[in-house]
Formats: sequence, C-alpha cells, structure tokens
Amino acid sequence: MAFGRSERRRKSPAEPVTLKILVAGGFGVGKTTLVGAVSEIKPLRTEELLTEAGRPVDSLDGVEAKSTTTVAMDFGRISLRDDLVLYLFGTPGQDRFWFLWDELARGALGAVVLADTRRLGNCFAAVDYFEQRGIPFTVAVNCFDGAQRYAPDAVRDALDLDPGVPVVVCDARERESAKDVLISVVQHALETGAGHRQPAVT
Repeated sequence: MAFGRSERRRKSPAEPVTLKILVAGGFGVGKTTLVGAVSEIKPLRTEELLTEAGRPVDSLDGVEAKSTTTVAMDFGRISLRDDLVLYLFGTPGQDRFWFLWDELARGALGAVVLADTRRLGNCFAAVDYFEQRGIPFTVAVNCFDGAQRYAPDAVRDALDLDPGVPVVVCDARERESAKDVLISVVQHALETGAGHRQPAVT
C-alpha cells in the first residue's frame, strides 16, 4: 500500500525553549569563569587588560592577581535538556559599566548573583538591582581557595535576603557545580511565577 507524502514525512523535532539567565556579582567574583566552565560553546568574552589608569576606579582588594576585566558581557549557552536551552549573559562588575545591565536584563528569566565571602559587600548592588526589578535570582557563594567557608543561612543573614531566595555553594570552575547553580535559578524562577516571561531573543 502506498503512503501519501504527508504520511511519509517525518515529524520535525520541536524547537527547544530558550531562556535567558544573567550571571552577575561584584568585580572579580568569577562570572567569566562560571560562564566558561558551563558553556557548551566557546564563550564570547569581552575582556580587556587592567591598566594603571583604571586603578582609581577598579579596587583590586582581595583579587590582586586579577589582570583582566569584562567591559561589556560574557555569553555562553548550555542545554539542560533536549527541549530547554539556557543563554548565559555575564554582566560587567564595575560601576562604570552598569548602564549595560538594563539591556542585558531585558527578557531574562532569572539571574545568578555570585558572591565571594571575603568581599561579600560587593554583591549588594546586584542583589538590590534584581530585587527592585522583580527578577528572581539565586545567590551562589563561589568557594575560593583559602577563603573561610560559611553556611548558606549565614550568608543569607549577612545579605538580608528574603527567605525564599536560594543560597547555594559552588565552585565556578567546575562544570557540574555551575550547572547546579543554573538549575537552581530556573527552578526558583518557575516557582515564583516567572515562567510567563518570554523566551530569550537571539
């Protein structure tokens, strides 16, 4: 029995849902490292060398060995499932590049706020930014070598976070650890009703 053309035609796979996640935090906290560790494509980076001219505005306290800085954004991509792809946008950490944040945040499902317990105050601005705009976020404590470890609840109290904001511990260098952070963001965003946001536009 001959089959018609429509019967022979295989169903094309559904296009995956694409979601936009921001990776934010203070200067030198590990945003570029996290995006690079988890991205399944070679990440786009906009890093420039730090110069003497930038020393008055770029505090290197606690990150004296840092030699580069992000001046626009980092971009990466990870597929959590066949039907779910995350686009990652790492924000610049310095105050003078904050004018880029509003553009990067447009259409975002949620955000990661990376924190360094040695310089915890540096992530307050990112926390405030997402709180004021109603963007769900997870605080991820990046465990730097030699840094004192604190329980998530201690970090939550120090940052005066709402009880519902997830606080997780991670190593931004490790793919699986970074992936767990992103899963936390997606779950939190969906639980808080942010699932109605439009998919990321590329």
